[in-house]
Amino acid sequence: MNAPVRASGRIALEEHAFFAGLDPAFLAAIARDARIATFDAGAPILTEGEPADALFLVTAGKVALEIFAPDRPRRTIQTLGPGEVLGWSWLIPPHRWRLDGRAVRPTTAIALQAATVRRAMEERPEDGYRLLLRLLPVITQRLEHTRIQLLDLHGIDRA
Repeated sequence: MNAPVRASGRIALEEHAFFAGLDPAFLAAIARDARIATFDAGAPILTEGEPADALFLVTAGKVALEIFAPDRPRRTIQTLGPGEVLGWSWLIPPHRWRLDGRAVRPTTAIALQAATVRRAMEERPEDGYRLLLRLLPVITQRLEHTRIQLLDLHGIDRA
């Protein structure tokens, strides 16, 4: 899937499944300073502890979400592909990434600037609420994947 960019050069968020059906004026506000980001295979996209300054919408490629602990190998907790959302730490202070994200294959994503999205959510609370309702399942899924990986890491039987 190619990044949804119109001939005018404007990023068309409404063409990404995550934003389908949201108010066009709200989408225009959050896409004001959006950009297309590309990452080579193996390139870091998010680094745990670094400022969480973007919401990424994966349009092509594959991204591994990873956790790291001293004296242990990196552990992939989830792999994301086209149509999926990457990053929610930008929403919650202190706005620092809580995981690492690495491109497994060459990856393209729409990068929305976190400050712009937060400002639009505050200025348009009804639209902000609708966006939060879409983000909550993403957050829940990431936490569940992390929990499962931690259980596996410590050899705890989930049965």
